[in-house]
Amino acid sequence: MRWTQYPRKVFFLIAFMLGTFSSATAADLPKLKMAVLGFGTVLWELDTIKHYGLDHANGFDLKILKMANGSATRIAFQAEEADAIVADWLWVGLQRNKGRDYVFAPYSLAVGEMLVAANSDIKTLKDLKGKSIGIAGGPLDKSWLIFQSYSKAVFDFDLKADTEQVFGAPPLMFKKALSGEIDAVINYWHFAAKMKSRGMRSVVTVADTTSALGLDSTTPLLGYVFNRNLLASGELMPNMVAASQQAKAILNEKQEPWDRLRPMMKVKTDSDFEFLIAGFRAGIPRKPPNLKSVQEMLSIMSKVGGDRLVGDLKTIPEGLFYAGTAD
Repeated sequence: MRWTQYPRKVFFLIAFMLGTFSSATAADLPKLKMAVLGFGTVLWELDTIKHYGLDHANGFDLKILKMANGSATRIAFQAEEADAIVADWLWVGLQRNKGRDYVFAPYSLAVGEMLVAANSDIKTLKDLKGKSIGIAGGPLDKSWLIFQSYSKAVFDFDLKADTEQVFGAPPLMFKKALSGEIDAVINYWHFAAKMKSRGMRSVVTVADTTSALGLDSTTPLLGYVFNRNLLASGELMPNMVAASQQAKAILNEKQEPWDRLRPMMKVKTDSDFEFLIAGFRAGIPRKPPNLKSVQEMLSIMSKVGGDRLVGDLKTIPEGLFYAGTAD
């Protein structure tokens, strides 16, 4: 299967693979331990892999380790209690600079977005002068940094100096935005999807900034991160990537898998449900990452976020991005 599309023949391939490996038991297969948030959106894909037996079909047994928060997943990974996690490539690059043999395989293109109330008079970033912005990811949130660069380049407007920033956990920013306590909000994609479901509208997305900043709109931020030192079999990493792409194909083409996942998604309305599905599908990577664009994004983050964000990472380490395909 190639990055650019998910052809229908993939479902026949999956069916064939499932039949081929039906006699294999979990005990016969190498284990791949994935540490993830116990309530996060990554579970939707991992649960799809397990439900359809895509791990066994690809010759491994996926073990999902549910963790309390993102820090816990990284601690488990660095302590070699897990073979893989989901993280952003910047974190992986910083770890590579410390000598850790980690590799990043794109998981999602889902990016930050600036939202306002439907009746707000804010049309562009320059209209935010004197307004408040809620930011879920903290002062070094990647989307927030990119919006600052974009605002300066396009409007010659200092988004940080001329607005009030309110930082907080994603659920809190979600509630403050819907209640009108803040004028605009930057939140994680699944909260943004539910806010749009409830009438809020987008002012700008990271994808909207790409042409002005010289970036590629298909540059992934999040990926599966593997510790190559821990993988007992050289096939585990490419096989997990193959299973991930097959699960995405199912979720991209079919409604039934989403109906099955709905209780896990904890949605309150049909509208939330549909916006979340659309958001997930929009985030599916369909081609290999543009490394030139990744380097440019790193330069922007370095300029705006400084050493607190990028440390001594000045260039993308060779081999950081998984180069294989799941044909």
